[in-house]
Amino acid sequence: MSGIKGTQGGRGRLGSVLSGLVVAVGCLLFLGGFVGGALIYQPYSVPTDSMTPTLDVGSKILAQRIDGDDVRRGDVVVFVDPLWGNAPMVKRVAAVGGDTVACCDRDGRLTVDGKAVVEPYLRPGPGGRILASGQDFSVTVPEDSLFLLGDDRTTSLDSRTHLQEAGRGSVPRSSVVGRVDAVVWPAKGLLEPPTGFADLPGGTSTPGPFQPLFTAIVAGCVLILAGAAYGPVARLMSRRPAGRRQAKSEKASV
Repeated sequence: MSGIKGTQGGRGRLGSVLSGLVVAVGCLLFLGGFVGGALIYQPYSVPTDSMTPTLDVGSKILAQRIDGDDVRRGDVVVFVDPLWGNAPMVKRVAAVGGDTVACCDRDGRLTVDGKAVVEPYLRPGPGGRILASGQDFSVTVPEDSLFLLGDDRTTSLDSRTHLQEAGRGSVPRSSVVGRVDAVVWPAKGLLEPPTGFADLPGGTSTPGPFQPLFTAIVAGCVLILAGAAYGPVARLMSRRPAGRRQAKSEKASV
């Protein structure tokens, strides 16, 4: 009997050590993902419905902290420009410095340097037709500037609204404070890549590390819960055989 108890005790100690290691690894993953996310991303709340259906008003988004020089066409960016207001705003980059952006071609599409851009994320206008803009324009974007449009082109107040200003509606790259990677509430996850801009010079941006960071946080939570649950489960399982042996002993004595 002492040999059996010793074996069970050894297994119990081994299980406790392993469960502790599992919890430790889970804590490292959870804290690493959480701290990494806090350093790389800044949360924002979408103030208007100008980016619907991509971003609904009130949506909670995560914007990767990047330099304005890293912005590419098709990115959804958070920026602050005094001419547009003092609060952070969210728009999509339709063109960058040196581009000639115009609208619309015979199919109602935006063109950048004469190349039509397919924008499946746009909100349909009256009658269900998708138009890149309800007004015609043609602008050459100044160097180190960005031409910004909302995804709801019928209601968005964007670069088109400021066409008569000195910068022809563009904002400096330096006004960008982040690039939107994901919508966390409602839980839409990563934004769809702007494939319509992929064939233009410079291509499109690659997603930030949101997915691996999120995976690390979830995996950490699972490991912490699994490791913490080992002790109570192990004690419960060890009591059951003992209870059955005691019952059999009592029956035998009778």
